[in-house]
Amino acid sequence: MSEHAAVELSPEAIRFAEWLATGQNPPSELDAARIQAEQVHLAAREPEGVTYREVDAGGVLGIWCDPVDASTDHVLLHTHAGGSVLASAHVDRKLAGHIAKAAGAPVLVLDFRRAPEHKYPAQVDDAEAAFNWLLSEGYEPGNIVPVGHSIGGFIAVALALRLRDQQRPLPGAIVSISPWCDLEIANETIAANAETDKILSKELLEFFRDAWIGGTGIEFTDTRINLNRADLSGLPPTLVSWGTYEVLAGEDEEFAARVKDAGIDTTTVVVPGGQHSYVYGAGRVPETDAAIAQIGAWVREKTRI
Repeated sequence: MSEHAAVELSPEAIRFAEWLATGQNPPSELDAARIQAEQVHLAAREPEGVTYREVDAGGVLGIWCDPVDASTDHVLLHTHAGGSVLASAHVDRKLAGHIAKAAGAPVLVLDFRRAPEHKYPAQVDDAEAAFNWLLSEGYEPGNIVPVGHSIGGFIAVALALRLRDQQRPLPGAIVSISPWCDLEIANETIAANAETDKILSKELLEFFRDAWIGGTGIEFTDTRINLNRADLSGLPPTLVSWGTYEVLAGEDEEFAARVKDAGIDTTTVVVPGGQHSYVYGAGRVPETDAAIAQIGAWVREKTRI
């Protein structure tokens, strides 16, 4: 039997329930998209032996995913997908539980602020606030591992780059899955993989980009938001993973090469036929589970869990 603590419904789930009760239309297209995105959690299977609880992580809602017999000294700081616009910590709760089991450490899944209500850098600010909160809870910087997928994969790296630039102690490692690395949206696989990627498209990326940085004056090439233009020197060991069917496959491969060229201890996990944010299939898709097992083993090795 799985062990599960009660987890409160997300705001989108509550809104969805109210919508069903009244029979009225959702209040906006964005709300409708967010309601739909909340259902993505159904793709993952509930992991066995993981408990959940909500916490205020330095002013940011977080969900602890705590496996039985997990390390009490290490923690993974997880940021979800959704282009800064969609999804939530609640969507990633189950898949994060699978990652937690593989790594042998609890995962704190952040419910960071979303665009367009909160433009960049709100999402990285929230990740930094949660990192600082973990430090105040007694975790050593080297025992914290930022992990995320899609825009969450960007945030995991951007957090470490911000800490580096502040000359602060860095996390022990980074796991960046299907990261959104290039806001120019110009890599050749954007077009070449358009038929195989069932999750992302150039048009959807452009929508996310406008929601996230539109009106801020930030250029698409700005090194704060474009990892494939950023200085990547000084990062801790970094794992980059992606699926070969993704429109982001090309820029993710380029990013991994740039990390390695910067002299960083770099590992790649490439999933043949994998979709964008393939981790959504945790517990149901063998290729996803195999990749998560590799990622967990890597985290254990690099941080000595």
